[in-house]
Amino acid sequence: MTDRWDTRLGRVRGNRIDAREINSHLDNIQVKLNRIHNKLFDLNQRISARLIKEAYLGGGSNKKTLIEAFDFHNKQLKNQIGKGYAQGTYTRFETTKKHLIDFLTREYSCEDIELSDLDYGFIVKLEHYFKVTRNCNHNTTLKYIRNIRKIVNTAILNDWLAKDPFGKYKVKFKEVKRDYLTQDELTALEQKDFEIERLGQVRDVFVFCCYTGLSYADVRKLTIKDISKGLDGDLWIFIERTKTGNSSNVPVLSKALEIIKRYQNSPELQYLGKLLPILSNQKMNAYLKEIGCICGLNKNLTFHVARHTFATTVTLSNGVSIESVSSMLGHKNMRTTQIYAKVVQGKVSADMRKLKSLMSENE
Repeated sequence: MTDRWDTRLGRVRGNRIDAREINSHLDNIQVKLNRIHNKLFDLNQRISARLIKEAYLGGGSNKKTLIEAFDFHNKQLKNQIGKGYAQGTYTRFETTKKHLIDFLTREYSCEDIELSDLDYGFIVKLEHYFKVTRNCNHNTTLKYIRNIRKIVNTAILNDWLAKDPFGKYKVKFKEVKRDYLTQDELTALEQKDFEIERLGQVRDVFVFCCYTGLSYADVRKLTIKDISKGLDGDLWIFIERTKTGNSSNVPVLSKALEIIKRYQNSPELQYLGKLLPILSNQKMNAYLKEIGCICGLNKNLTFHVARHTFATTVTLSNGVSIESVSSMLGHKNMRTTQIYAKVVQGKVSADMRKLKSLMSENE
């Protein structure tokens, strides 16, 4: 038979019965393969020789795709909102999935990909997509990829994927400078008189966060019911952090109590059941930028800055233990709090160098 095989045409030469039967069978295979190809194309699925082969042989029906694994994870996550997970966590994974589908559409002309097709090259292209196409910075890119890696780990644990495509992918987050207010800057901000009422209110909320370490999401939901006496007889804020669900217990310092009393008789806040006048995050940050300019602060004021100020200037710089600060901030991991300790240590080191320099000049 080999001497009758036409390698150029991929058929058996001649008109004998066996040649006609083999060629007819080959024609039927070609028709089925074309149908599979067209079906994958119509469904906007990735097309490859392996996928067509598996579909033809009837295999691969139980194989999972990346988006299927994402949907499986996100569905479980959604069911646990308020039970260990926050709405924001679910939203982040849904956003990551949306970006991933856009990436697949651009790079592979499909909206999904089999888990078994994931490899190191896929991840490198993904990193390039976030940094170049979406113009994300290094750390934001890694946060998106970390979300996708969690989905891959879920797939591995469920035996949907045998090999970890992230095995050789090694990158590190870049250390980010965390802005905070010095004591002089915080005092100047507190003592500033604003002719526009809304600016004064936004300043008050910001300063309140500087003395409590609360994030925007946490202070926004704060009510008088969240404040009660602790074992020491003083007032404390007892909440669960919106971002992590972790408990965050913070003593109400005198500066924070002053601000609470300033608004305790507001009819509008009493009607809304709120402790402080909170606007949308977008408006608050816009007004904070204006406040920073008015006060001559060469820093971009955000609620992150207020939280960092609490960790550094208000607590660690005044001898509060890192364990206590970590508890008050509601951190899951002490390593997160240690970032602030490094900031304080660096400031002390810089101050000591200035002192040594000054003493040398006076000698």
